Amino acid sequence: MQLHDMCNVKGGVKMDARKIGKRLKDLRGKKSQAEVANEVKITVSALSMYESGSRIPRDEVKERFASYYNLPVQTIFYD
Repeated sequence: MQLHDMCNVKGGVKMDARKIGKRLKDLRGKKSQAEVANEVKITVSALSMYESGSRIPRDEVKERFASYYNLPVQTIFYD
């Protein structure tokens, strides 16, 4: 894993962007990126970057993903 694949967050917790991206893609399943992006109120481009591990969503967007998938933020982004 390369340094740019990890992102520091509060409390010294590390988030693995690639792992998060895979989890988001797996959660999306057979739904289109457009469908999920529309429901979470982000662009398809942003969702694509999150799923590819290029970016990690800000806290507000993490909460919207959690609500959409009916899962705790912790489960999607930190486990």
